Amino acid sequence: MTTTTSTSTTIAAPSEEVWRLLTDTDWWNRADNGVVDVAGTIREGQQVKLVSELDPKRGFKLKVAEVDQPRSMTWTGGMPLGLCTGRRTFRIEPDGPARCSFTMAEDFTGPLAPLIIRSLPDFQGSFDQFAAALKTDSEA
Repeated sequence: MTTTTSTSTTIAAPSEEVWRLLTDTDWWNRADNGVVDVAGTIREGQQVKLVSELDPKRGFKLKVAEVDQPRSMTWTGGMPLGLCTGRRTFRIEPDGPARCSFTMAEDFTGPLAPLIIRSLPDFQGSFDQFAAALKTDSEA
């Protein structure tokens, strides 16, 4: 597995508040988080369509593959036959009653993953923007 991008931040808010925002499509669509639009329901087994500021003309269909509320969530998407699969993980680790750490990472696997990774834009700024928005809004 190749991690292409990750970001982490410490948030001075309960993990439950961070989780509430992370699973709220209304928050995704109104926050200054690098996302243009998220449509669908952020629940295990459901599909969402994400449009990023990095490529606002293209939407990505993703499956909410795994949820361990309020600690972690994994979204997956990619090409047929496992030629390239993206796996985005969100992790929230409590650090007391009103503090937690948040990490988001994107990994790609499959025979075409090295080629696909080279063709993708740099996600780092977008990931950092997302984490900063989640921190700001969770702490508000």
